[in-house]
Amino acid sequence: MKYLSIQNIINNPGINKNIEINGWVRTKRGSKNVSFISINDGSTIKNLQIVAEASIFKEEDLKKINTGACIKVFGEIKKSEGKEQNIEIVANKILLLGKADPEEYPLQPKKHSLEFLREKAHLRFRTNTFSAVFRIRHALTFAIHNYFNSKGYLNIHTPIITGADAEGAGEMFQVTNLDLNKIPKNEINKIDFSKDFFGKQTNLTVSGQLEAELGALALGKVYTFGPTFRAENSNTSRHLSEFWMIEPETAFADLDDNMDLAEDFLKYCINYCAKNYKDDIEFLNQRLENEEKNLKKEERSELSLIDRLDFVVNNKFERITYTEAINILRNSKPNKKKRFQFLISGFGDDLQSEHERYLVEKKFKKPVIITDYPKKIKAFYMKSNDDDQTVKAMDILFPMIGEMVGGSQREEDYEKLVSRMEEMDIDKKELWWYLETRKFGTCVHSGFGLGFERLMMFITGMKNIRDVIPFPRTPQNAEF
Repeated sequence: MKYLSIQNIINNPGINKNIEINGWVRTKRGSKNVSFISINDGSTIKNLQIVAEASIFKEEDLKKINTGACIKVFGEIKKSEGKEQNIEIVANKILLLGKADPEEYPLQPKKHSLEFLREKAHLRFRTNTFSAVFRIRHALTFAIHNYFNSKGYLNIHTPIITGADAEGAGEMFQVTNLDLNKIPKNEINKIDFSKDFFGKQTNLTVSGQLEAELGALALGKVYTFGPTFRAENSNTSRHLSEFWMIEPETAFADLDDNMDLAEDFLKYCINYCAKNYKDDIEFLNQRLENEEKNLKKEERSELSLIDRLDFVVNNKFERITYTEAINILRNSKPNKKKRFQFLISGFGDDLQSEHERYLVEKKFKKPVIITDYPKKIKAFYMKSNDDDQTVKAMDILFPMIGEMVGGSQREEDYEKLVSRMEEMDIDKKELWWYLETRKFGTCVHSGFGLGFERLMMFITGMKNIRDVIPFPRTPQNAEF
């Protein structure tokens, strides 16, 4: 590849050097004597200015170069006299690779709403905001794999199509190749799934955790990082029907080990993005500040984007039990003065985002890990404590977001796991393979789940989860 990226040119300018670059036109301005064309190739948030002098280029050729067009530029790097850039390219040849009709191209040089850009998801990568977001998405992906690899974890690919409901919630997309116009029925007039492709009812997975546990109980330390699906008919700014999950599972690790791993992992990933994609983070920080200028004071974030990243990286996470959290919340001013939307009455109450954010942002002013939740509000696979009322679970709470990570020490005792499954009406026949690991060489083990897009929202400051995934899947929407 002969041409250089804009990022490479900016970092290593080489004044008076002849170069070849490609990019998409962001803006074009000028006079009869000279045109200034700003281009970007996606390698950086920064644009590069191309100087096209009328003595070299025909007016009719320059007229064809509009916002959105793709061009190849041959020219010489020069110091710039402009305030916006240190260098510019004085062009001696420009090739129009792909034109963009200015009457039709939707991303003209003006402010576009995020709602509008979701409708143009095939083009929104070309905006400053989304180019920054998706470079950080790449950075975070790399950081995740790099972290676990450095810690000796093996990446395993768990099934996307599954016959098991890991969460027991039932909100799953069914997978079938049956003719929906001629669905086979059995003798009791139910769908005969034995005639289906897999010979049984199957779904898109909501989690790779159960299969990851199988890997950990032989390989020691594993993690999954893949797409998961939930058929929840929710159109909020925090829900997707297709999203990505990171789920490590560690043999011989108890709940304390699990918390240590999760805290270290989160700090590493955030720090990696902040240090290696500084320009993008600074741009998104300024974008968030500009966005919140029009909000009421009580609706604005107390921390800037950069401050909240530092808030996580530079603080040791506070660790409290669920019971301690409930007592703090029940006696808090917002609860006593009925400012919480969901009032806290006592043990057994489910914590909402407003409660989680109060603990993080008001009470402790640092990330918080809550442990030992009532077992009645947690999943069947979590290990019971000696009190038989709580489980060895942990949730990590972040500012602005609330819950970021959910995890637990897994129940390794066969009899206790069977009892818990019966208690929660979980089909033991469907999970026979999961139960068998508790019969053959079981051991203490733990793991957690982290929603990739939720962490992306935190790192980028984007307030709608649809804006941190390239092509969001939500109820009534499977465009692109």
